[in-house]
Amino acid sequence: MKVLNDAHNSEYGTKPKVAARAPGRFHLIGEHSWFFKDKTLSMAVNIPVYIAISKRDDNSAKFYFHQLNERKKASLSSLKFKKEDRWANAIKAVIYGFISGGYELHGMDFTVYSEILPSAGFGITTAIKCASAIAIKEFYGFDCSEQQILQILERANRRFLQTNNYLSDNYAALFSRKDNLLITDHNKMTWDYVPFSFEDKKIFLIDTKVPRISVWDEETLFEPQNVLLLGDLRERRNNVYGGWQYINNVTDINEELSVVSEDTRRKLLCIMREHNDLLDAREGLEKVDFFKFARSVNHSHESMRDMYEISCPEIDWILKRVGELEPNLEMITNPVSCGRITGKGFGRCLYAIIRESDVEKFKSKLAEFEKIFQYHPECCEVVPSEGASIIKD
Repeated sequence: MKVLNDAHNSEYGTKPKVAARAPGRFHLIGEHSWFFKDKTLSMAVNIPVYIAISKRDDNSAKFYFHQLNERKKASLSSLKFKKEDRWANAIKAVIYGFISGGYELHGMDFTVYSEILPSAGFGITTAIKCASAIAIKEFYGFDCSEQQILQILERANRRFLQTNNYLSDNYAALFSRKDNLLITDHNKMTWDYVPFSFEDKKIFLIDTKVPRISVWDEETLFEPQNVLLLGDLRERRNNVYGGWQYINNVTDINEELSVVSEDTRRKLLCIMREHNDLLDAREGLEKVDFFKFARSVNHSHESMRDMYEISCPEIDWILKRVGELEPNLEMITNPVSCGRITGKGFGRCLYAIIRESDVEKFKSKLAEFEKIFQYHPECCEVVPSEGASIIKD
């Protein structure tokens, strides 16, 4: 990639020895279900992050983010998390992941090149980490298996960054396939693929720029007791993808969840609905049945809005307009478009999947959104893309 090589050469006075890319991504359904060992449906997208590396003659690491025109530095012998280093902490964490695993590293210069900044979400920070991991592996010729790369990322996240290690984030960035979505099974710690074959549809990621405001602490739901409760509500089903599903007997569900508060009960029910929505979405994808897929996506957003309580009026306004792109009332049960809030936090982002013929109408609704709410959203058209890879000359 010429612009990456030129940026690195301009900054450090030498061409990079190794360059790698990793995709951005978003989660369609199930990003809040990881703690309960459920499943997540994700799409890696053509919003790439590029990492270039060259050798230094000392034991330092220097980091340059081209689009931000920012520079950071660190010593490999005393790596520390610094809040002010922001994006550079992601690369430092990966370096730590290698060193703490017994790998010997020496001084390196890094260049980050990304048209989408980490603050937008869309998996950019994870892409920085994953591209850095495979670039470092290639740079030193390390014989690292997929599992060892995942362990490096886990040490980077848990030990250095002191954050959760989200398998669905890592799997989507590393292992995705073109024209496919990726399903993470958090219980089995595996990933699987399902084709995205709706050729007449366009996929849009929208950052509404609405400030992120948490109205409740999601961590309060992540209690072992709640995991056990949901575990008791599972039933084995050999004819179901993944081998199990949640029971649908209302009496049994109400009895099992009677020991928690009404607020917790509602949110746990939402987790259960998410799993069923994911199974329905997968079936719609497998059968190339957009109506079924879209119903599950729209239903998932309703759950996120009404039960999990993470949406906001601005996002709901846009998604309502998505549903109105087809005025025919019959399309309520057989929708030709769909959308949902996306992101693990109380985010400001959403995705919409619409007919190609509705693109201009949809963009006019975004212009209307700007006038009404006075936020200036960024809208990116995306396609399902490959996972991380080394860039060959």
